[in-house]
Amino acid sequence: MNANRQKSIMVSACLLGLDTRYNGISKKNQAVIDYLTEEKWTVIPVCPEQLAGLPTPRPATRFQKGDGDAVLHGSGIVMNSEQQIVNDAFIKGAEQVLQIAALNRCRVALFKERSPSCGVHQIYREGQIVSGQGVSTACLKRHRISVFSEDELARLDTIDAGEENK
Repeated sequence: MNANRQKSIMVSACLLGLDTRYNGISKKNQAVIDYLTEEKWTVIPVCPEQLAGLPTPRPATRFQKGDGDAVLHGSGIVMNSEQQIVNDAFIKGAEQVLQIAALNRCRVALFKERSPSCGVHQIYREGQIVSGQGVSTACLKRHRISVFSEDELARLDTIDAGEENK
């Protein structure tokens, strides 16, 4: 392992203070910013929904059926508040994030919990918080990319700098 190798991590842009969320604001998380700065991560901000070409602001989106894995399997439904099924856009965003990971040889992501794109352990389905993952998280996990939520900063300490950039 090269001890000088910089660790790369994709991070939900909204956690970094960028106004990328559906309502045009951020979910800036100072603990995330401080941790990534202290640990000297190379941060790659991503917003799967913007990468898919969705506008900001945009209609709120929730799962109608299943979760991100189900959407990728063709059995889930992501629907916006205007009652439009937006599976294709969410899949496109996930594919764009996966391409960014490949281009940067990035094996780790830190994503916003409960997001329809980025949720790691929880999502909104039919107005309820339930167990599940967002579409981009499901896509990254299928390709053996580790995904953590903003509540799991301590778990990032277990990642070996030589392992995440393979």
